[in-house]
Amino acid sequence: MEDKVIETIRKYNLINSNEKIVVAVSGGPDSMCLLNILKTIREQFSIEIFVAHINHMIREEADSETEYVKKYCERNNIKCFIKRAKVLEMAKEQKKGTEEMGRIVRYDFFEYVANQVSADKIAVAHTENDNAETILMNLMRGASLEGLKGIEPIRGKYIRPLIECNREEIEKYCEDNNLDPKFDKTNNDNTYTRNKIRNLLIPYIKKEFNPNIISTLNRLSVLARQDSAYFNKIVQEEYNNIVVFENIGEIKQNAEYSMIETNKKDIEDKIEKPNDFTKKVIEIEQPSEQIILDLKKFNKLEYVIKSRVLLYTINKLLGTTKGIEKINVEDMIKLCDKNVGNKYLIPNKNVKIFVKKGKIFLSKL
Repeated sequence: MEDKVIETIRKYNLINSNEKIVVAVSGGPDSMCLLNILKTIREQFSIEIFVAHINHMIREEADSETEYVKKYCERNNIKCFIKRAKVLEMAKEQKKGTEEMGRIVRYDFFEYVANQVSADKIAVAHTENDNAETILMNLMRGASLEGLKGIEPIRGKYIRPLIECNREEIEKYCEDNNLDPKFDKTNNDNTYTRNKIRNLLIPYIKKEFNPNIISTLNRLSVLARQDSAYFNKIVQEEYNNIVVFENIGEIKQNAEYSMIETNKKDIEDKIEKPNDFTKKVIEIEQPSEQIILDLKKFNKLEYVIKSRVLLYTINKLLGTTKGIEKINVEDMIKLCDKNVGNKYLIPNKNVKIFVKKGKIFLSKL
């Protein structure tokens, strides 16, 4: 099991020597397996590990789980950060679902601990089973290729050393190493969609269709990541070819007028007939952040690339594409295709898109 995790770490370059790693630990089999393996190999990789544990204060046994994690860390000389949060109350106050609120609280705390110890990575205990469940959830929501990628081994500072291990292997490892992990009884509550998939749908698929559905879905995930990486390369190339003007956070000036004047030459260098167009640009009320694309070049792209270029552009502006649905992308492409002036779209209340003088303007609101 340890060899398998080390292989995953090396395959995806999850950990480098002398890094500080925060390990998210609930006290359950997955996170305790992850913690114990990282503890075992910390000298081999010359890493320092810290534990972040959050008590959601929902279940009666939550306090005993917190104590369990605390004692494990004390025995193994691992610094442990613990937070107690009244997730149910917070969910009601913020009008969010319990699962969503719990996730927000957890990841905020992981980031807090990482900042406190100047950590390089945050290790979370997602497994092959979690990945399979995520892919099925995404499929039922009408996922694109991005949804079929499932849970990636590494994303930003978050790493998943157990992503190629299945639940049976993990539980056996815990038993063999006398870890005595705690089991969250809410995992058996089929009120939640993920639990329905885990406890009802996957066992049914295993019995009636494919006993190896977990590994099958994980192979699909790998293929989707490979295809997505290729598409992303093409999209970046096409974006660079059609972008006319880009003003995002890192080049924003203190004064709006100063920003416009400073970037006037950049616009002139890239746009044909600069005298006419530059005047129009200066006349338009400039937002603090904006990207302008060449309409003619954009309309020559294949549809699948158009949609991805728009999402890529929005992500550059906002840092996310959350709230942008398939229908929004279709409407934006239609707007560009028809080239109708004096019309605009606001697909997710944070970005505005309009077409003018052969250019596509995307502005952060």
